[in-house]
Amino acid sequence: MTSVARPTAAVPGAETAAPVDISVVVPIYNEYESLPTLMAAIALVLDGLGRAYEIIAVDDGSTDGSGDRLRELTQRYPSLRAVLLRRNYGQTAAMAAGFDYARGAIVVTLDGDLQNDPADIPRLLARLDEGYDLVSGWRKDRQDNTLTRLIPSKIANWLIAGVTGVELHDYGCSLKAYRAEVIHDLNLYGELHRFLPALAFIEGARITEMPVMHHARRFGTSKYGLGRTLRVAMDMLTVYFMKKFLTRPMHIFGSLGLVSMVAGIALGIYLTLVKFLADQDIGDRPLLVLAVVLFLAGIQLFSFGLLGELMMRTYHESQQRPIYRVREIVGQADLEH
Repeated sequence: MTSVARPTAAVPGAETAAPVDISVVVPIYNEYESLPTLMAAIALVLDGLGRAYEIIAVDDGSTDGSGDRLRELTQRYPSLRAVLLRRNYGQTAAMAAGFDYARGAIVVTLDGDLQNDPADIPRLLARLDEGYDLVSGWRKDRQDNTLTRLIPSKIANWLIAGVTGVELHDYGCSLKAYRAEVIHDLNLYGELHRFLPALAFIEGARITEMPVMHHARRFGTSKYGLGRTLRVAMDMLTVYFMKKFLTRPMHIFGSLGLVSMVAGIALGIYLTLVKFLADQDIGDRPLLVLAVVLFLAGIQLFSFGLLGELMMRTYHESQQRPIYRVREIVGQADLEH
Protein backbone atom coordinates (compact mmCIF):
# COMPACT_ATOMS: atom_id res chain seq x y z
CA MET A 1 0.00 0.00 0.00
CA THR A 2 1.28 3.44 -0.90
CA SER A 3 1.49 5.81 2.01
CA VAL A 4 0.11 9.32 1.75
CA ALA A 5 2.59 11.80 3.10
CA ARG A 6 1.27 14.89 4.83
CA PRO A 7 2.67 18.25 3.77
CA THR A 8 5.70 19.13 5.87
CA ALA A 9 5.32 22.86 5.29
CA ALA A 10 2.43 24.97 6.47
CA VAL A 11 -0.44 25.51 4.08
CA PRO A 12 0.22 28.75 2.17
CA GLY A 13 -1.70 31.63 3.69
CA ALA A 14 -2.92 29.61 6.65
CA GLU A 15 -1.11 31.84 9.15
CA THR A 16 -2.79 35.06 7.95
CA ALA A 17 -6.20 33.71 6.88
CA ALA A 18 -9.28 34.41 8.97
CA PRO A 19 -10.18 31.70 11.49
CA VAL A 20 -12.49 28.98 10.22
CA ASP A 21 -15.07 27.10 12.28
CA ILE A 22 -16.05 24.44 9.76
CA SER A 23 -14.11 22.86 6.91
CA VAL A 24 -16.09 20.75 4.43
CA VAL A 25 -13.85 18.31 2.56
CA VAL A 26 -15.18 16.85 -0.71
CA PRO A 27 -13.08 14.35 -2.73
CA ILE A 28 -13.90 14.70 -6.44
CA TYR A 29 -13.31 12.24 -9.26
CA ASN A 30 -15.09 12.78 -12.58
CA GLU A 31 -18.09 14.64 -11.15
CA TYR A 32 -18.24 17.47 -13.72
CA GLU A 33 -22.03 17.53 -13.94
CA SER A 34 -22.60 17.31 -10.18
CA LEU A 35 -20.27 20.10 -9.07
CA PRO A 36 -22.44 23.23 -9.61
CA THR A 37 -25.43 21.68 -7.81
CA LEU A 38 -23.24 20.28 -5.04
CA MET A 39 -21.42 23.53 -4.30
CA ALA A 40 -24.64 25.51 -4.33
CA ALA A 41 -26.24 23.07 -1.87
CA ILE A 42 -23.25 23.11 0.50
CA ALA A 43 -22.98 26.91 0.43
CA LEU A 44 -26.72 27.32 1.05
CA VAL A 45 -26.61 25.10 4.14
CA LEU A 46 -23.42 26.58 5.60
CA ASP A 47 -24.48 30.19 4.98
CA GLY A 48 -27.52 29.47 7.13
CA LEU A 49 -25.37 28.38 10.08
CA GLY A 50 -23.85 31.81 10.61
CA ARG A 51 -20.40 30.33 11.21
CA ALA A 52 -17.15 30.87 9.32
CA TYR A 53 -16.58 28.02 6.91
CA GLU A 54 -14.55 26.83 3.95
CA ILE A 55 -15.16 24.19 1.28
CA ILE A 56 -12.14 22.18 0.19
CA ALA A 57 -12.77 20.23 -3.01
CA VAL A 58 -9.96 17.81 -3.83
CA ASP A 59 -9.87 16.83 -7.48
CA ASP A 60 -8.33 13.36 -7.61
CA GLY A 61 -6.96 13.50 -11.16
CA SER A 62 -10.33 13.74 -12.92
CA THR A 63 -10.34 13.28 -16.68
CA ASP A 64 -13.74 14.83 -17.44
CA GLY A 65 -12.90 18.47 -16.80
CA SER A 66 -13.88 18.52 -13.12
CA GLY A 67 -10.68 20.40 -12.29
CA ASP A 68 -11.49 23.19 -14.74
CA ARG A 69 -15.04 23.44 -13.44
CA LEU A 70 -13.71 23.75 -9.88
CA ARG A 71 -11.52 26.63 -11.02
CA GLU A 72 -14.63 28.36 -12.36
CA LEU A 73 -16.59 27.70 -9.19
CA THR A 74 -13.88 29.27 -7.00
CA GLN A 75 -14.74 32.57 -8.69
CA ARG A 76 -18.39 32.18 -7.72
CA TYR A 77 -17.82 30.88 -4.16
CA PRO A 78 -15.10 32.76 -2.19
CA SER A 79 -15.19 30.08 0.50
CA LEU A 80 -14.26 27.34 -1.99
CA ARG A 81 -10.67 26.14 -2.34
CA ALA A 82 -9.82 23.59 -5.01
CA VAL A 83 -6.91 21.23 -4.40
CA LEU A 84 -5.98 19.62 -7.72
CA LEU A 85 -3.91 16.45 -7.42
CA ARG A 86 -1.44 15.55 -10.18
CA ARG A 87 -3.04 12.19 -10.92
CA ASN A 88 -5.64 9.77 -9.60
CA TYR A 89 -4.40 8.56 -6.22
CA GLY A 90 -7.65 7.17 -4.82
CA GLN A 91 -10.25 8.38 -2.35
CA THR A 92 -8.08 7.84 0.71
CA ALA A 93 -5.34 10.08 -0.67
CA ALA A 94 -7.87 12.72 -1.72
CA MET A 95 -9.38 12.79 1.75
CA ALA A 96 -5.93 12.97 3.35
CA ALA A 97 -5.10 15.97 1.14
CA GLY A 98 -8.34 17.63 2.17
CA PHE A 99 -7.58 17.04 5.84
CA ASP A 100 -4.11 18.51 5.43
CA TYR A 101 -5.46 21.74 3.96
CA ALA A 102 -8.47 22.03 6.27
CA ARG A 103 -8.21 24.87 8.80
CA GLY A 104 -11.52 24.44 10.62
CA ALA A 105 -12.02 23.34 14.21
CA ILE A 106 -14.59 20.91 12.80
CA VAL A 107 -14.10 18.92 9.59
CA VAL A 108 -17.06 17.52 7.65
CA THR A 109 -16.62 15.08 4.77
CA LEU A 110 -19.07 14.04 2.08
CA ASP A 111 -19.00 12.53 -1.40
CA GLY A 112 -19.12 14.64 -4.54
CA ASP A 113 -21.81 12.62 -6.35
CA LEU A 114 -24.86 14.28 -4.71
CA GLN A 115 -25.86 11.06 -2.95
CA ASN A 116 -24.97 12.56 0.43
CA ASP A 117 -27.23 15.48 1.36
CA PRO A 118 -25.54 18.66 2.68
CA ALA A 119 -28.79 19.42 4.53
CA ASP A 120 -27.71 16.79 7.09
CA ILE A 121 -24.60 18.78 8.08
CA PRO A 122 -26.33 20.88 10.80
CA ARG A 123 -27.66 17.70 12.40
CA LEU A 124 -24.17 16.18 12.44
CA LEU A 125 -22.78 19.34 14.04
CA ALA A 126 -25.51 19.29 16.69
CA ARG A 127 -24.53 15.73 17.67
CA LEU A 128 -20.89 16.75 17.73
CA ASP A 129 -21.80 19.52 20.18
CA GLU A 130 -23.15 16.86 22.54
CA GLY A 131 -19.57 15.91 23.35
CA TYR A 132 -18.64 13.45 20.61
CA ASP A 133 -15.41 13.59 18.63
CA LEU A 134 -16.77 11.90 15.49
CA VAL A 135 -20.32 11.60 14.17
CA SER A 136 -20.74 9.09 11.36
CA GLY A 137 -23.64 9.07 8.93
CA TRP A 138 -25.80 5.97 8.49
CA ARG A 139 -27.49 5.57 5.11
CA LYS A 140 -30.45 3.77 6.63
CA ASP A 141 -32.56 4.02 3.47
CA ARG A 142 -29.79 3.55 0.93
CA GLN A 143 -30.53 4.20 -2.75
CA ASP A 144 -28.06 1.84 -4.45
CA ASN A 145 -28.06 -1.37 -6.44
CA THR A 146 -28.92 -4.26 -4.14
CA LEU A 147 -26.63 -6.89 -5.67
CA THR A 148 -23.48 -4.89 -6.38
CA ARG A 149 -23.61 -2.33 -3.58
CA LEU A 150 -26.04 -3.06 -0.74
CA ILE A 151 -25.29 -6.73 -0.04
CA PRO A 152 -21.47 -6.41 -0.22
CA SER A 153 -21.70 -3.29 1.95
CA LYS A 154 -23.77 -5.02 4.63
CA ILE A 155 -21.32 -7.92 4.74
CA ALA A 156 -18.35 -5.55 4.90
CA ASN A 157 -19.94 -3.46 7.68
CA TRP A 158 -20.66 -6.60 9.72
CA LEU A 159 -17.09 -7.85 9.31
CA ILE A 160 -15.47 -4.49 10.04
CA ALA A 161 -17.58 -3.95 13.15
CA GLY A 162 -16.68 -7.43 14.40
CA VAL A 163 -12.96 -7.07 13.72
CA THR A 164 -12.50 -3.49 14.95
CA GLY A 165 -14.95 -3.56 17.85
CA VAL A 166 -16.54 -0.25 16.72
CA GLU A 167 -20.24 -0.95 16.26
CA LEU A 168 -21.44 1.14 13.31
CA HIS A 169 -24.10 0.26 10.76
CA ASP A 170 -22.44 2.02 7.84
CA TYR A 171 -18.66 2.35 7.63
CA GLY A 172 -18.79 3.30 3.96
CA CYS A 173 -20.83 6.50 4.37
CA SER A 174 -18.56 9.46 3.59
CA LEU A 175 -20.82 11.95 5.39
CA LYS A 176 -19.07 12.38 8.72
CA ALA A 177 -18.17 15.20 11.13
CA TYR A 178 -14.89 15.23 13.05
CA ARG A 179 -13.20 17.41 15.57
CA ALA A 180 -9.98 18.66 13.98
CA GLU A 181 -7.74 17.20 16.68
CA VAL A 182 -9.01 13.72 15.78
CA ILE A 183 -8.16 14.25 12.12
CA HIS A 184 -4.64 15.39 12.94
CA ASP A 185 -3.94 12.12 14.75
CA LEU A 186 -4.74 9.97 11.71
CA ASN A 187 -2.35 8.81 8.98
CA LEU A 188 -4.12 7.43 5.92
CA TYR A 189 -2.99 5.05 3.19
CA GLY A 190 -4.38 2.17 1.15
CA GLU A 191 -8.20 2.08 1.47
CA LEU A 192 -8.22 3.25 5.09
CA HIS A 193 -10.70 6.09 4.56
CA ARG A 194 -13.57 3.68 5.26
CA PHE A 195 -11.89 2.72 8.55
CA LEU A 196 -11.64 6.28 9.89
CA PRO A 197 -14.02 5.58 12.82
CA ALA A 198 -11.90 2.57 13.85
CA LEU A 199 -8.66 4.56 13.53
CA ALA A 200 -10.18 7.41 15.54
CA PHE A 201 -11.34 4.90 18.16
CA ILE A 202 -7.75 3.66 18.50
CA GLU A 203 -6.79 7.26 19.30
CA GLY A 204 -9.46 7.44 22.01
CA ALA A 205 -12.21 9.33 20.13
CA ARG A 206 -15.83 9.26 21.29
CA ILE A 207 -17.91 8.06 18.33
CA THR A 208 -21.58 7.93 17.49
CA GLU A 209 -23.69 7.59 14.35
CA MET A 210 -26.99 8.94 13.11
CA PRO A 211 -29.29 8.22 10.15
CA VAL A 212 -28.78 10.55 7.19
CA MET A 213 -30.50 10.99 3.85
CA HIS A 214 -29.22 9.19 0.79
CA HIS A 215 -30.15 9.94 -2.79
CA ALA A 216 -29.90 7.93 -5.98
CA ARG A 217 -27.05 8.96 -8.25
CA ARG A 218 -28.16 11.65 -10.69
CA PHE A 219 -25.10 11.93 -12.93
CA GLY A 220 -22.39 9.56 -14.12
CA THR A 221 -21.71 6.09 -12.79
CA SER A 222 -20.44 4.72 -9.49
CA LYS A 223 -16.66 4.56 -9.01
CA TYR A 224 -16.96 1.61 -6.62
CA GLY A 225 -17.13 -2.07 -7.43
CA LEU A 226 -16.54 -5.57 -6.16
CA GLY A 227 -12.87 -5.32 -7.18
CA ARG A 228 -12.11 -3.29 -4.05
CA THR A 229 -13.18 -6.12 -1.75
CA LEU A 230 -9.75 -7.75 -1.45
CA ARG A 231 -8.00 -4.42 -0.78
CA VAL A 232 -10.54 -3.57 1.89
CA ALA A 233 -10.07 -7.00 3.49
CA MET A 234 -6.30 -6.50 3.70
CA ASP A 235 -6.74 -3.07 5.22
CA MET A 236 -9.23 -4.49 7.70
CA LEU A 237 -6.55 -6.87 8.96
CA THR A 238 -4.13 -3.94 9.18
CA VAL A 239 -6.59 -1.96 11.30
CA TYR A 240 -7.19 -4.97 13.55
CA PHE A 241 -3.46 -5.35 14.13
CA MET A 242 -3.11 -1.62 14.80
CA LYS A 243 -5.96 -1.73 17.31
CA LYS A 244 -4.62 -4.72 19.20
CA PHE A 245 -0.84 -4.53 18.91
CA LEU A 246 0.19 -1.10 17.59
CA THR A 247 2.38 -0.22 20.56
CA ARG A 248 3.21 -3.79 21.61
CA PRO A 249 4.03 -5.96 18.57
CA MET A 250 6.13 -8.23 20.76
CA HIS A 251 2.95 -9.46 22.43
CA ILE A 252 1.72 -11.12 19.25
CA PHE A 253 4.95 -12.09 17.49
CA GLY A 254 6.77 -13.00 20.69
CA SER A 255 3.89 -15.15 21.94
CA LEU A 256 3.57 -17.01 18.64
CA GLY A 257 7.34 -17.42 18.50
CA LEU A 258 7.55 -18.87 21.98
CA VAL A 259 4.69 -21.30 21.30
CA SER A 260 6.35 -22.43 18.08
CA MET A 261 9.76 -22.86 19.71
CA VAL A 262 8.31 -24.78 22.67
CA ALA A 263 6.41 -27.07 20.27
CA GLY A 264 9.59 -27.66 18.25
CA ILE A 265 11.64 -28.38 21.37
CA ALA A 266 8.95 -30.75 22.72
CA LEU A 267 8.92 -32.69 19.45
CA GLY A 268 12.72 -32.77 19.51
CA ILE A 269 12.77 -34.21 23.03
CA TYR A 270 10.16 -36.81 22.04
CA LEU A 271 12.20 -37.90 19.01
CA THR A 272 15.37 -38.02 21.10
CA LEU A 273 13.69 -40.36 23.57
CA VAL A 274 12.41 -42.51 20.71
CA LYS A 275 15.91 -42.67 19.25
CA PHE A 276 17.82 -43.59 22.39
CA LEU A 277 15.26 -45.39 24.55
CA ALA A 278 13.28 -47.25 21.90
CA ASP A 279 16.25 -47.58 19.53
CA GLN A 280 14.15 -46.47 16.54
CA ASP A 281 15.34 -44.65 13.45
CA ILE A 282 14.00 -41.08 13.29
CA GLY A 283 15.91 -39.77 10.25
CA ASP A 284 13.03 -40.29 7.82
CA ARG A 285 10.20 -39.23 10.13
CA PRO A 286 8.12 -36.18 9.14
CA LEU A 287 8.03 -35.23 12.82
CA LEU A 288 11.76 -34.44 12.67
CA VAL A 289 11.23 -31.98 9.83
CA LEU A 290 8.25 -30.48 11.66
CA ALA A 291 10.27 -30.05 14.86
CA VAL A 292 13.05 -28.20 12.99
CA VAL A 293 10.55 -26.00 11.10
CA LEU A 294 8.65 -25.11 14.27
CA PHE A 295 11.83 -24.22 16.14
CA LEU A 296 13.22 -22.06 13.32
CA ALA A 297 9.84 -20.40 12.73
CA GLY A 298 9.64 -19.62 16.45
CA ILE A 299 13.03 -17.91 16.35
CA GLN A 300 11.95 -15.89 13.31
CA LEU A 301 8.64 -14.81 14.86
CA PHE A 302 10.37 -13.82 18.09
CA SER A 303 12.88 -11.80 16.07
CA PHE A 304 10.02 -10.10 14.20
CA GLY A 305 8.60 -9.09 17.57
CA LEU A 306 11.90 -7.56 18.64
CA LEU A 307 12.24 -5.71 15.35
CA GLY A 308 8.65 -4.49 15.63
CA GLU A 309 9.32 -3.14 19.13
CA LEU A 310 12.42 -1.32 17.91
CA MET A 311 10.54 0.14 14.94
CA MET A 312 7.69 1.36 17.13
CA ARG A 313 10.13 3.00 19.53
CA THR A 314 11.92 4.66 16.62
CA TYR A 315 8.59 5.80 15.16
CA HIS A 316 7.33 7.39 18.38
CA GLU A 317 10.65 8.92 19.40
CA SER A 318 11.61 10.30 15.98
CA GLN A 319 8.25 12.02 15.57
CA GLN A 320 7.98 12.87 19.26
CA ARG A 321 4.62 11.15 19.06
CA PRO A 322 3.23 10.18 22.47
CA ILE A 323 1.63 6.81 23.03
CA TYR A 324 -1.31 8.47 24.79
CA ARG A 325 -3.90 11.17 24.06
CA VAL A 326 -5.01 13.75 26.63
CA ARG A 327 -8.72 14.59 26.47
CA GLU A 328 -8.81 17.29 29.14
CA ILE A 329 -6.72 18.94 31.85
CA VAL A 330 -8.65 20.14 34.88
CA GLY A 331 -7.27 22.73 37.31
CA GLN A 332 -5.13 25.83 36.84
CA ALA A 333 -2.15 24.25 38.58
CA ASP A 334 -2.16 21.41 36.04
CA LEU A 335 -2.34 23.85 33.13
CA GLU A 336 0.95 25.43 34.18
CA HIS A 337 2.70 22.14 33.41
